[in-house]
Amino acid sequence: MEIYALYGTSGTGKSTSALELAHRMNIDAIIDDGILIYQGRKVAGTSAKYEKTKIQAVKRAIFHYKEHAEEVRRSLGEIQPSRLLVLGTSQRMIGRIVEALHLPFQVDFIPIESIKPPQEIEAARYVRETMGKHTIPIPRVEVEKDFLQRLISSAQQIFSSKKEVIGETTVVHPPFSGGRIMIHPQVLRKIVEAACNQFDEVQHVVKIVSSFEDLPRFQVSIALQLPYMTNIPALIYALQSTLYKEAHYCLNIAPASIDIVVSSLELT
Repeated sequence: MEIYALYGTSGTGKSTSALELAHRMNIDAIIDDGILIYQGRKVAGTSAKYEKTKIQAVKRAIFHYKEHAEEVRRSLGEIQPSRLLVLGTSQRMIGRIVEALHLPFQVDFIPIESIKPPQEIEAARYVRETMGKHTIPIPRVEVEKDFLQRLISSAQQIFSSKKEVIGETTVVHPPFSGGRIMIHPQVLRKIVEAACNQFDEVQHVVKIVSSFEDLPRFQVSIALQLPYMTNIPALIYALQSTLYKEAHYCLNIAPASIDIVVSSLELT
């Protein structure tokens, strides 16, 4: 059995990347937070994401409990995957899982940074830290078999280029996850205006629309006054970059998108 390990700190999007990576590398099975997933379906284990405390979640994820580890080892013996992907927060954690499940110690380590852009990692951290959303790389119906009374969001299907269904992810809210961050509209407006004031071409900010339900997204409507033949696309790009930096510095978030709407334009 070939062992691959995708590792990165909590909230960097490992679970959401696992199915696509497994499909690309022809990996048969995945170990993620205490569960064994084979061909897109849970076959053994219990998810650490439903433990009541972080300590219990860590113990569950590294197969600290004897019966839990034996169940997953038995299933691995039955399905005999040729390639297995193990997810963990560090190489040390991966080592604990490999040892608990009696897996081969020869592991091909893959850092999350090698397959996911920095902006997507920051966006994933934002969702984890502000909304407490965790992802399990199995379909919603599989999760509901074990946790019928849990509150689960809609699943997201992942498709190959041929539209072949290769798996699904399910977003859950673990009991030990934190709360939400609320940003007052006036605070957000002050930050946006501070960024726009760095550009003489921006006369005033007309409207700001923000969304934090999925990923942080902003839409900023502005009034422009600029000389004839000004490179408007370059100006908008510079404004977007400045807004991104201000949001990152002041709010410690990485906006997934910043749309600029020019509501009025005056040429001089």
